Amino acid sequence: MLPVAILSGGLATRLHPITQTIPKALVEVAGKPFIEHQLEYLRKQGVTSVVLCIGHLGEMIQELVGDGARWNIQVRYSPDGSVLLGTGGALKQALPMLGEQFFVLYGDSYLPIDFAEVQTAFINSDRLGLMTVLRNQNLWDRSNVQFEDGQLIEYNKEAITPQMHYIDYGLGVLEANALSSYPSGIRLDLSRVYNELSLKKQLTGHEVLERFYEIGSHQGIADTQTYLLQKTKKDSL
Repeated sequence: MLPVAILSGGLATRLHPITQTIPKALVEVAGKPFIEHQLEYLRKQGVTSVVLCIGHLGEMIQELVGDGARWNIQVRYSPDGSVLLGTGGALKQALPMLGEQFFVLYGDSYLPIDFAEVQTAFINSDRLGLMTVLRNQNLWDRSNVQFEDGQLIEYNKEAITPQMHYIDYGLGVLEANALSSYPSGIRLDLSRVYNELSLKKQLTGHEVLERFYEIGSHQGIADTQTYLLQKTKKDSL
């Protein structure tokens, strides 16, 4: 299984006052810090290598997670440093630890998805990137992907069009070369990288049918907690 970059460097201002003293990854959901839920499910997916891109209060994540031995995963860290690099800039900085191909997972996402299936779709696509997409119809957030007949035509977070009925589900796969044209050490949003890949026909789409869960908002935390508690109960039967 390819390594996974988890983007955990944001300020999480929507969750203030909780995230004024702890990073979003350590917000408690269903009885434990959210990052623990993520690492548990990544291990079940067969993932053995994770790079945590950390920024604001990232040392607290490092202190809790350590080297990942508790989950039988090798966990390494790529800190932003004195300048917050954004999601794309953080990925660019982490490339030496990630290799030629890797998954990209947002630090606030819990995704009921088969990583092996996504990896196979990416390898078969012969593109620089893959984005998992969900038919959204502006339900969970503003739809930002035009996806038709199995083809991703455009992803654009800023300029929404009426043809966009899908949304970025939260898991991607990238070739390191997808970031080669961007300078190091500057702020860069991953949404720009995905948008430019889509316009160059270098971003394939993989449709997902089950909703995503996220802890980027208070309502998101409540929904994710309900889902994880039900999942734990079901798994224990």
